[in-house]
Amino acid sequence: MPELPEVETVRRGLAPHLVGRRIAKAQTKRADLRFPFPTRFAKRLEGRRVEALTRRAKYLLAELDDGAIWVTHLGMTGRWSVVGAKQQPGDFYYAEPPNPAHTHVIVEIEKGARLEFNDPRRFGYMDLIAREDFDEHPWFKGLGPEPLGNAFHAPYLAEAFAGKTANVKSALLDQRVVAGLGNIYVVEALHRAGIAPTRAAGSVSKQRLETLASAIRSVLEEAIAAGGSTLSDYASVDGKQGGFQQRFRVYDREGESCVSPKCGGVIKRAVHGGRSTFWCARCQRL
Repeated sequence: MPELPEVETVRRGLAPHLVGRRIAKAQTKRADLRFPFPTRFAKRLEGRRVEALTRRAKYLLAELDDGAIWVTHLGMTGRWSVVGAKQQPGDFYYAEPPNPAHTHVIVEIEKGARLEFNDPRRFGYMDLIAREDFDEHPWFKGLGPEPLGNAFHAPYLAEAFAGKTANVKSALLDQRVVAGLGNIYVVEALHRAGIAPTRAAGSVSKQRLETLASAIRSVLEEAIAAGGSTLSDYASVDGKQGGFQQRFRVYDREGESCVSPKCGGVIKRAVHGGRSTFWCARCQRL
């Protein structure tokens, strides 16, 4: 599933084609994706001007001029494409073109681009939410701070982790603690911070939380700059795969040597909560 850097990469790729522009025509080719489209979804998009394109956690948010927010979640395999765009964002690796049979939403921008949403597995979803209802919507109510925002820092983590006996990896994956973090970037950040993923969250010292907060920011920023990570189906707006997987230090490197200088450890793998965890037992301390 695309994580925060992949969604942010898509947002940055879509923004020049959407923000400040009016939707001339919209079309849905089926009644649903993961969930049914809202009533008169395509018609409600038509004629609307996109005032802003933002991101909350792993959701894309297009703020419309009628007070509605057009929400898109990419699911596992969803992707937006800008058909025929002359300039495309990022320096990514080429991916296979999407199969037209799985194009489910088409949006034509007035005097602009044609956007297509393609999703083979149909785990993605969309909705239109009134701006005044957004904060209380079940998808967004209770989300933690953005890890790249000003509200995310070591003192916040100390407060959020206080008394928690759950391991630190699980705590970071809890969207109520931090919004948008996923498995890949959590294990990468924990390695950079030298913290074992199995350590109880409430036992991590304040000093090491400073290192962890910094590591989370840096790994996300690097991944966004690289266009995200591609493990299977994810592709950015320009149809190219993200390149951060070339920089993985622990993820999917079971049995390989740790890249930390003078470490000499070997990357281990275990399954926690149905997800693979990768770490170096020598430089990631309990």
